[in-house]
Amino acid sequence: MSSFLSETEDERLLSDVVLPGMLSLIHTIKGVSTHHVWAGTHDSLAFYGWPVSQCQSPDQPLFAQLMCGIRALDVRLSVVDGVLMAYHGSAPQRTSFSAILHTFYHFLQDHSRECLVVSLKQEDYATTSPRVFSRLAREEIERSQGGMGLWWLENRLPRLGEVRGRCIMFSRFGGDGKEWEGGLEGMGIHPTEWPDSKQEGFEWYLKGTSVRTHDWYNIPSLLSLPEKTSLCIQNLVPPQCDPPILGITFLSAAGGALALPPFCALGFGWPSWGFGVEGINVRIGRWLLGRLTSGVSDVDSDKMHWSVTSDQSDTQLLDNSQTQADEISNKAEAIGLEVSELPVRGWVFMDYFAEPDGGLVPLLVENNFILRD
Repeated sequence: MSSFLSETEDERLLSDVVLPGMLSLIHTIKGVSTHHVWAGTHDSLAFYGWPVSQCQSPDQPLFAQLMCGIRALDVRLSVVDGVLMAYHGSAPQRTSFSAILHTFYHFLQDHSRECLVVSLKQEDYATTSPRVFSRLAREEIERSQGGMGLWWLENRLPRLGEVRGRCIMFSRFGGDGKEWEGGLEGMGIHPTEWPDSKQEGFEWYLKGTSVRTHDWYNIPSLLSLPEKTSLCIQNLVPPQCDPPILGITFLSAAGGALALPPFCALGFGWPSWGFGVEGINVRIGRWLLGRLTSGVSDVDSDKMHWSVTSDQSDTQLLDNSQTQADEISNKAEAIGLEVSELPVRGWVFMDYFAEPDGGLVPLLVENNFILRD
């Protein structure tokens, strides 16, 4: 699990890898033979502040995440007395950016054919100017082991062969980019927009790639988890088209009432007995397992319904509009596929990634190697 990318071809575009990974059935799209899924952790350093601010278990520190197959990290920072420290909102997470960079460097030294997508986000806009934050981030990277040479800083999706042993910067900070050589084109992959918690998701363009992002986290209550799951699944199975689509999907959620990060991810109570709520991790895990064990995606190709429960009388998730269904069906037909054969792919960020039972990341990784030949 700690080196699964080493078996992936150098020519593969980063958009064709599901972190941790899935190889698909699709061929001959812009010279790239198969598509992947990459698994990541949302708020990768948020170990403290349960139940409001904690998003990862303290038993799964950063290095353990990397060894378990996590290849996309969500690092959120604030400035404290001139030093960049990990924060989740206003909650301190007791880890310096320097220590985070040290962990990245040593993992990649020992796993030189792997690579990491590292999202860097400023948390303290109210107290620190974007320009000061940007300068401090650059200076800390310059001082760290490996320096700037450890980082992919072009604003485009690379092929894996270009980024073995490196971190790919995904910059959700920077202001006008003047603190970096090359400006906003020299800060790695830089989103052109990121609206807050947009339920229907949003789309932006990156040098010939359409990036479809689902980051609806502010749900009204735990009763919204089925709808949240539906939208995640929709983004995990994008249509094959030109320009190619990279899906970025956040499974994380928090909001009103009891909709706090651990309850949204893990659920609570005894849902199998009718007392409690299933979390989003087990819902997504069951759906992934169904695809792997059945050979298809448990999909009604007419109405585009995916079931994430074992009982077909239960709520059916992903009830799209007819327009959305027609779009996906038409794209699949154009390349000779049934809708049920559309692959899971993209980058997936999750809370409490090791639950349930350590199974979610391996399910994503396993998809990278099915039907490989």
